[in-house]
Amino acid sequence: MAPSGSPPDDASSTDTSEEPALLYHVPIHEWDESDQPREKLLKHGPTVLSDAEVLALLLGSGTRTNDGPVSAVELGRSLLQTYGSLHAVSQRKPKELKRMQGIGPAKAAKLTAAFEAGRRVESQRQQDERMQVTCPDDVADAYGPLLRDLDKEVFKVVHLNTANVIVGDYTVSEGGLSSSVVEPRGVFEQAILDDAAAVICLHNHPSGNPEPSREDIRITRQLVDAGETMGIPVHDHLIIAGTDHTSLAERGVID
Repeated sequence: MAPSGSPPDDASSTDTSEEPALLYHVPIHEWDESDQPREKLLKHGPTVLSDAEVLALLLGSGTRTNDGPVSAVELGRSLLQTYGSLHAVSQRKPKELKRMQGIGPAKAAKLTAAFEAGRRVESQRQQDERMQVTCPDDVADAYGPLLRDLDKEVFKVVHLNTANVIVGDYTVSEGGLSSSVVEPRGVFEQAILDDAAAVICLHNHPSGNPEPSREDIRITRQLVDAGETMGIPVHDHLIIAGTDHTSLAERGVID
């Protein structure tokens, strides 16, 4: 039997808004071994864990508050109840996470690093085998995970060889909440050093709106003209907006 205050038998089920908001004030190491998140993962795999238990393993330990000790699982539950979902938690900055009772700098850093690792793994999975670009979706799949959750605009340039294989990329600028500053020199300078045969530009819209602005169209045409002069054509300019994206080449902005 698990000690009083340990999780119910269905604690491994997926977290939902209807799940009882139980407070687990008993330290996890005192729970029955079959209920401990780490032991459950090692025995049955990660899919049996609830979102709160996944967060508990990332947090590493519980804490003590003015109301007494709180387990790592309860901290995970509190995060989910506050922000609504695991995805929403993943988008929080460390300073936001630290506002939660029981989440200090170390725990906020652990969570932020873990979610960033997930984004990078998703992005690098698309690039591991020198990916050849055949359509806008290829670029969006590779770079969307890195850009879609940012709260400021970032402008990147992807470098291609003569076979349209990605040979590198470069961050040209990082803007404020609504814009980034892009100059042709910054776009093509690194492309020349990388011997790029062509480039694809992309940037994110933190607002989640995939529609290009007038400034997006102006910059695109300016870069296309500069690319023709430099002998490094701009094949496309993608806007990443959440899980959506827009290709300005497909919109006819780039011939």
